[in-house]
This record gives sequence, structure tokens and C-alpha cells, in this order.
Amino acid sequence: MKQTDPTDFVQAPGDSMTRAAGRQLGLYALAAVAVLVAVMFLLNGLAGLTSSAAGSSRSAVDISTNTITSYLRDEPPQMNSMLSTDAISGMVLDHVMEGLLRYDQHGELVGGVAERWELEGTTMTFWLRDNARWSNGQQVTAHDFEFAWKNLLSPSIGSQYAFILYPILNAEKANNGEVPLDEVGVEAVDDTTLVVTLETPIAYFERMVAFVTYLPANEAFYRQTNGRYGADAHEMLYNGPFIMSSWVHGASLRLEKNPYYWDADRIKLDAINFAHMTSDAGTLMNLFKDNQIVMADLGAEMLEEAMLQGWQIDRFMEGTVFYIDFNHRPERLTSNLNLRKALQLAQDSGEYVNRVIKLPGYLQGESLFPVWLQGENKSFREEYPAPTYQRNIPLAREYLQKALDELGVDRLPPLALLTSDTPGARMQAEYFQEVFKRNLDIDVVIDAQIFRQRLDKMTTGDFDMVMAGWGPDYNDPLTFGDLYASWNLNNRGRYTNPELDAQVRIAQSSLDTRERMQAFAEIQRIIHEDVVMIPGYERGYVYVTHPQVRGIVRHVIGAETDFTNAWIDAGEQ
Repeated sequence: MKQTDPTDFVQAPGDSMTRAAGRQLGLYALAAVAVLVAVMFLLNGLAGLTSSAAGSSRSAVDISTNTITSYLRDEPPQMNSMLSTDAISGMVLDHVMEGLLRYDQHGELVGGVAERWELEGTTMTFWLRDNARWSNGQQVTAHDFEFAWKNLLSPSIGSQYAFILYPILNAEKANNGEVPLDEVGVEAVDDTTLVVTLETPIAYFERMVAFVTYLPANEAFYRQTNGRYGADAHEMLYNGPFIMSSWVHGASLRLEKNPYYWDADRIKLDAINFAHMTSDAGTLMNLFKDNQIVMADLGAEMLEEAMLQGWQIDRFMEGTVFYIDFNHRPERLTSNLNLRKALQLAQDSGEYVNRVIKLPGYLQGESLFPVWLQGENKSFREEYPAPTYQRNIPLAREYLQKALDELGVDRLPPLALLTSDTPGARMQAEYFQEVFKRNLDIDVVIDAQIFRQRLDKMTTGDFDMVMAGWGPDYNDPLTFGDLYASWNLNNRGRYTNPELDAQVRIAQSSLDTRERMQAFAEIQRIIHEDVVMIPGYERGYVYVTHPQVRGIVRHVIGAETDFTNAWIDAGEQ
């Protein structure tokens, strides 16, 4: 997914995410919050969590207009699916746009604009619905997909997600300027038939097609925006369940039901107001208490009040991993392996999760690959346990001395730790600042930035370390496994390792499940031994929802919070 932001601790982050995978993820969540849930259920019985509303005002739920009000953690940097790299933009795009395939409320891959599809060897054919329409009433055609995909592969666009189209014939070569775009294996045979030719047969391609980078764009409309496509509400055409009727930058978004959406009868809400843009836990709690928003994630200190209030409480493991990422560019001190080993051994992710974050549902980080990913027969992490280490300060100091000798200095200058500007992110950063100072006498300068600026600095490499997160784009280990490939522009620290690249290529091209899983295991080993990053945690949520709002779905794959199946229960008070 997209780059995910480790801001406040409680922010809400076909062969699809299958029900089996969903059940597996639920088991991990259950294990992580077992004690909490036992208490919760006991109190639920006493207090009746679903019986009371969060207040008498109609701000959060307006029955008369069939509208709900919620929040976004931050403002989407932009809404151009060809350039989108973050989870917030992705969540909004999943509400206002639709690709060939989509995820339903059960996490199953189903038809979107495509009513059927077929893979034969290296050829994938999609047959589009003839009633799919843009928000101006024009038909959504196969040409709209061909244009969008080829356009984002253009070197002049600079799409950081172009690599996700590389399974398509000549896509990588076109993106590198080696062949013209018309040689890319995407062809609109007619208005309703799209033929995709792949480099090699890959069984997981259909899962990738549901990701936002594969969305369509109307070429005529795109060109008339003069480079501002997706910059404002009126600078887009929409083909999804909702349209963006207003976008007050830095303040709010409003979505309204799209009357031209081919499956409009399925959409029950008439509008969604994202009236607040904040990830501050205290602010969200107060907004929920005042009946200004329909849901809010809870911190540990808020659980007691939530249960006493009798609010509806749910839990969710989002499937994202969070970590400290290093800048591997040669001019950066953190390109030194011995320094990275020293930093790795000077801290303890268990302490980080249990003593700093201290929230139910969070799992200690051990790998780039989260616990829910499926392997050959069991979960990937069961079949290939993550290499582990234990904090060892004397050994860490030995590695630091080796680094100093190699760098030719007696003492390191301060290291820049890039993070978000929220209180939770600052608290996490301060923990590492204190740990590295106490155990290694290394000074760390915290560079706290707003979301957009943090992404910009990550892209330009203006950091030594960055507190980052990565969530799944599709249901396959490759969505994590290729993050540190040398050609992946989301590899913000520009880590390069031919051995890792070779394993990624095997994972991309092999049709043998065991061979692919062994390649991922090698990637996991390399990341650990080369200390490409330091795992932090896998995030889970405990959250409250308004008792009158039903059908909100939280996905591991697709929109993290999905309102497309939500509806208002007018009888619940």
C-alpha cells in the first residue's frame, strides 16, 4: 500500500485476501488481545455496547440526508492514481474509483468494471461491462485502461508505482525509455475487451489488478486538466461508488453517491463527510464523544471509558508492518553495515512495543513479512520463521567501533531521524533517540514533518533513518518482498543488492509455489543480515463505531476503512 504513516499509536491504516487468510489474521489479532477481549466481553454483557448512541446530536449521522461524518488521518497528497503512493489517497480512491476488479465486503476478489476475466498462459483478457459509466455519463471503456496504464509507464510521468505494472510485456523497458509505449502488452481490442500480455505466466496478476495503480483514466478529460489531474475535486472524472463533490484542502472532503455507478443500487449512503483531518487520539476521542464522527480508534487509556459508556467496540489487525528504514546512499553514514548492526543490537522491538506503545493488538516486529501472509501450506512465517536477534549492547558497541574505524572518525555526527509530526510519532522517535544515546552515545536529531513533507523527504533521500510503514497492495508475499528491489522507487533508502534482486526475480516469475516461498525466505534472510531495516511492530486497532451505522468494513487488502457497504440503521437509538 502504499506508504503508511506511523503517526499516533491509534490512528486508523479472486484469489483475493481469502477468507482463510482473513481467519488467520483474526487468530493473530485474537491472540494479541485475548485478555482485553475477555474483559471487554464481560463488560459488554453488563453495559450493552450496542445499545446506546454517542450523543443526541445528529452531526455524525444525519438520517434526513442519509449522510455520515467521519475523518481522515491526513490530507491526501493528491488523487492521481498514476502518482499515488500513500494509504490515505488509496483509501479515498477506493471510494471514488473502480478498476477492473475490486474486493467485496468479505475480502473476496470480484468483478468491478470487468464482468469476467480469463488467464491463458501469458494472455489475460478482461471483458468490461457495457453499463460502466464515468461521472459525466460517458462509457468507461477498455481504452481508458490502456491509456492510464501506458501513460503512467511514461518516463516523463515519474510514477513511483510504475514497477507494479512490470509483469506486463515490455512495461519495464518502456518505463526505462528503452521501447515506445505502444509496444507495452496492453491493447483495447474494442470498447469492452482489454487484452493484457504478460512477460511470463504469473498466477497472481489478477490480484494486482485490483490495486489503485491499475485504475482507468479518461484520456480526453485527463489532457484538459493541463497537469492538474487529481489535484482538486473538479479535476477528476469518477467511475466508482462515490464522487468527490468538494475538497477543502487541509480541512475536509465530501463524497456523494455517484448516480452513474453501474452498481449504484448496492450503495446505501448518499454522502460521506470527511469533516476532520487529524490522527490525534485525544481529538478523535472527543469528536466521537461529541457525536461528530461515526468511528474512532482507541488508545489503552480510552478503553475503560469506552466500555463504561457502552459503546460498540471492535478490533482489527490491519496487516501493515512498521520499521526504522535506513538511507543506504553512499554519502550517508547509515550506508555502513557495521553502524546499522550496532543500531540493530542496541534496541529491542519487544521493549518498544510493550513499554512505549503499550496498545492491545500490536505485535512485536520481527520481519518485513507480516504474520498473516500465506505460504505454501501454512502461513509464510510458520514455514519460514524470521531470523531473530537479541539486544546485545557490548556487541553493539564493538560494531560501532568497527564503523568508526571504517569511516575514519572518532565520533559520529548526529543522525537525522525523519518521522511524522504527531505526538505519537514524536514519542516513538524520542524512545529511539534516548536508546541510541544511552547504549551507543550516538546523538539523534528528530526531524518531525507533516505527512506530505515527510513523503517528499523520503523520496529525495533527506534522512539518515526514517520511521516508516508498508502495507499490502495485493494478497501475495511479493507485495512486501519486492520493496527493497533496486528498481522499486518505494525503496526510499536506495538499498541495492544483486542477490536480493535475483531472489525477487524468481518470486516474480516462478510458477512453483515452493520455489517462490524459498525466494521470499532468502529475501527475509538478506534483509536481516544486511540490516536493511529494523522491524518495529505490526499494528492492530481497537475501535468504536456509532451504533446507528452498520456495514463499515476494515480490510487488510484494499481500502483500510471501507464505507461502500455502510448504511444507517434508523431504528437504532
